[in-house]
Amino acid sequence: MVTRRHNRTGAAFVAAGLLVGATGVTGCQGGPDDALPSDPVDLLRRAAPALVRAGSSKARTEMEMATGGTRVTIHGDGVYDFGRQLGRLKVLLPHDPAGRSEHRPITELLSPGALFMKNRGAGVPADKWVRVDTDTLSDGNLVTGGATDPFAAAEVLRGTRTARLVGESEVDGTRVRHYRGTADLTTASRVASEGNRAPLRAAARGFATARVPFDAYLDDEGRIRKVRHRFSFVNGARQGTIAVASTTLLYDFGVPVAVRLPKPEDIYAGKIAEE
Repeated sequence: MVTRRHNRTGAAFVAAGLLVGATGVTGCQGGPDDALPSDPVDLLRRAAPALVRAGSSKARTEMEMATGGTRVTIHGDGVYDFGRQLGRLKVLLPHDPAGRSEHRPITELLSPGALFMKNRGAGVPADKWVRVDTDTLSDGNLVTGGATDPFAAAEVLRGTRTARLVGESEVDGTRVRHYRGTADLTTASRVASEGNRAPLRAAARGFATARVPFDAYLDDEGRIRKVRHRFSFVNGARQGTIAVASTTLLYDFGVPVAVRLPKPEDIYAGKIAEE
């Protein structure tokens, strides 16, 4: 069977599709480790390697999208293996703007260069997956799937240009340091891992700006416990700017992660109807 690589138009993607459809409706313990870099920029650029050393974690995601007077929020929950760059999320879509219909949860498998989705797209058989090549997406899959790949979220910080320490706080009972700064996607794409270089380069070209404001919360081992990015891109259909706030929380480091990618025969190769 030939696998069809769906582009943004054909796949009726999660994030952009939801918001575009809605626009017409009104309505630690201990203190910081002394071995960590004292310079916030250097520290944040090393956050992704710190996650690789941690091995794996559970993850929760939240993506808020707003344009005009419309705002939608998508939630995700799952696990991620940072060494293999493989993850699994269950993504929960909101009700439609009128509150009439409830969407089925979407299962997403994250891997270097590809996103696999089940229960995504009208007309797709229940036992089939939709595959999307992330380096073909204008947002590099930082937004398309309704959740930012946790390791890609960390690798955005490799492009940190400016950062400052805001203070100390807690995330899920863990003492963290809160940093605020700006990253550059073009810079991040040059130094990211091989699997994220092309997607981040695509996002640098596809977003309204390659500069990404962020808030990052790191524990005493330099691991991200929470990171919030603010993206913006132009909705070509309506010529409006969509503002996206993507939050990733990481916890339970070292948890076992078993992710098996679909076989070629399990991938849907037909046309996906608009929902």
